Amino acid sequence: MSSAPPIVTPPQPPLDLSIPHRLHVVGVGGPGMSAVAIALAEMGHRVSGSDLRDHPVLERVRAAQVDVRIGHDRTLVHGVDAVTASTAIPARNIELDEARLTGVDVLTRAGMLASICAQADSVAVAGTHGKTTTTSMLMLVLAQAGLRPSFIVGGDVTDVGTGAQWTAGRWLVVEADESDGTHLELPLYGTVLTNVEVDHLDHYGSFDGIIAGFDRYLAQIDGPKVVCGDDPVCVALAARHGGLTYGLSEQCDVRAVDIVPTTGAFTFGVEHRGVDGVHRRIGEISLPLRGRHNVANATGVVAMAMELGVEFDDIRSALSRFGGVARRFDIRGVDADATFVDDYAHLPTEIAAVLAAARGSGDGWDRLVAVFQPNRYNRIAEMWHEYADAFTDADLVVLTDVYASGTVPIPGVTGKLIVNAVTEAHPEQRVVWLPRRDDLVSFLATEVRDGDVCISMGCGDIATLPGEVLDARRR
Repeated sequence: MSSAPPIVTPPQPPLDLSIPHRLHVVGVGGPGMSAVAIALAEMGHRVSGSDLRDHPVLERVRAAQVDVRIGHDRTLVHGVDAVTASTAIPARNIELDEARLTGVDVLTRAGMLASICAQADSVAVAGTHGKTTTTSMLMLVLAQAGLRPSFIVGGDVTDVGTGAQWTAGRWLVVEADESDGTHLELPLYGTVLTNVEVDHLDHYGSFDGIIAGFDRYLAQIDGPKVVCGDDPVCVALAARHGGLTYGLSEQCDVRAVDIVPTTGAFTFGVEHRGVDGVHRRIGEISLPLRGRHNVANATGVVAMAMELGVEFDDIRSALSRFGGVARRFDIRGVDADATFVDDYAHLPTEIAAVLAAARGSGDGWDRLVAVFQPNRYNRIAEMWHEYADAFTDADLVVLTDVYASGTVPIPGVTGKLIVNAVTEAHPEQRVVWLPRRDDLVSFLATEVRDGDVCISMGCGDIATLPGEVLDARRR
């Protein structure tokens, strides 16, 4: 990284959404595309969407007056002004092909999201981990302050039951995804940057490429830049771009102190560094979430909300009632005295944070059973060895095979690579390798005991595992 930040021209949105349009969303059942479709419809545009199969989320999309069709058809793009699709949709998709043949504008999800962001003062949350939870907390804080924020989040916010809403207010709170460079295309007023770690090497090529992307991202934002001071890469980026730091570390501008876990929650104080360099207490927070990483996320929300002029009482009130986000330490059921939890964690740092959250939550669980489904062959090929120390807080580790998520199998790349990494680094740890789903369900149904917590993690079909195990236990 050079000593001077790059000179970057702010991105220009490809579509003017201040005037009514007829728009079509391909793959509208995906979490990112469904949120975009809902926002576009609530902005007043005529929106249609298509997907190969029905999804539960499509009921909310239909409720927003989006014309949803199951199956793809070339005629669906006739008469529309623009078509959008995520990078997960193949370029050969017949609707995208028909749009190109008939001269209809084809926008990536990033391009459409950028066009939405241009219609408000947009504040984004970016980073490798914690984006969805932090975005959701920030949105609820601004709502508590009466600012009526619109929002587009990568998961359903428990408190409002949806991942998107357009209010036509001044502010839009948006999750900025770096996986395909979306964050670099958004015209933004300000940002929270949670952390910068290794992921998506298929897009960036190297960790240096990831850092350069976030460097450029911060350079094109003129408003507040609230950056995690617990992450060394973020600290360097904050220094280059005049960022306000937050976190648990002593050197942070806004920091959490006196952190005390209770059952499934934390209380902590917040201190702010004044112009004289002295930290002063500004108040106390009660946060109904597990995990010190969520204390850090909440502290970032405090810092950004204060930058936007929100009173601390509103911040405290909103955070004390935060109901969480789907698939973030989501307790799916309790059978006898065994608890089953689902979580989206799929990177080593995320897994370690979730397990540490369970270990230090104050819930008093006797044994922690960690179940992990690796995701994407290309990711595991690059990163398998980095999972070696991710499960140290678990009493039992159960590993499955790789969930493809649209990636092509690579010879020799299976979940067994992670089994080998963990057992080599921690030979005393009990690790079980169960690539077949039936074996996985039957093993957990009998292995998990009263007083245990079983946490299944990953971003594939592992999400349904707690229900499957609970059903098997009750037969």
